[in-house]
Amino acid sequence: MNHTFVILTVLAYLLSWGLYVQFLYTGKELTGRLATLLMFLGLGTHYLALLISARASHTVPYHDLQGAMSLFGWLLAVTYLCLEIYHRQRTVGAFVMPIILIFFFTANLMPARPHTPSPVHGVVFALHVTLSILAYAAFALSCVLSLIYLGEERLLRIRRLGDVVWRLPPLELLERMSHTSVMVGLVTIFVGTSLGYIAVDRNLAEHYSYFDPKYIFTLFVLLLYIVYFRLARTAAWRGARASKLCVFNFVLVVVNFWVVNLFFSQHHRYF
Repeated sequence: MNHTFVILTVLAYLLSWGLYVQFLYTGKELTGRLATLLMFLGLGTHYLALLISARASHTVPYHDLQGAMSLFGWLLAVTYLCLEIYHRQRTVGAFVMPIILIFFFTANLMPARPHTPSPVHGVVFALHVTLSILAYAAFALSCVLSLIYLGEERLLRIRRLGDVVWRLPPLELLERMSHTSVMVGLVTIFVGTSLGYIAVDRNLAEHYSYFDPKYIFTLFVLLLYIVYFRLARTAAWRGARASKLCVFNFVLVVVNFWVVNLFFSQHHRYF
């Protein structure tokens, strides 16, 4: 049954991506609405695939790297759709959908890894992990928006203007959308980290190190995004410089998600 929902999710996401690309080139409103509708459908089947997988393994979806990656893709899709509805801008979907597909494909095709169950559990811990992955998804979306900003600004500067460029969001709107994504990421990672401390105090207060590399690196990334959020509103940093800083920050998020979590963290693992 899980394979059925995986196949349906892939089909829905692929069709949605194709329609988003077509909308980017043609600007037809019906095409854009169908792309959004198919993405909603993909979200539903993706959620069911996560649910069935979690029930089959009698654990949470993020118990291993594959599950965490699949959940990341799902939350990225949710975050993007919220932003699309709020700003009424669909052209970004053509750039976000490939990332969602990459994470979903990788999560379902990579071989299973042996994992050590986390000694911390419970509702508070589950909220901690979910909000942390949601923050990563919001930061990923801000990175995509920053890359679009940099590409569009370059095309405008060299005056290579085509229909696609004109259909992209204006630079000011891209900045606002990126700021919104970063704000969501900052709030969720702050709340998620706070819940993580509460979960640890409840379960492993005497045996847990608060100087674990994952904690330190997460706080460092949080600080960098706060710096970005402040600098992006100043005249000296606003625009391309802030966008480059946002992309650099997300590179560190990827390092934190994969490298630090897998190879350096001794106590802080949820897959």
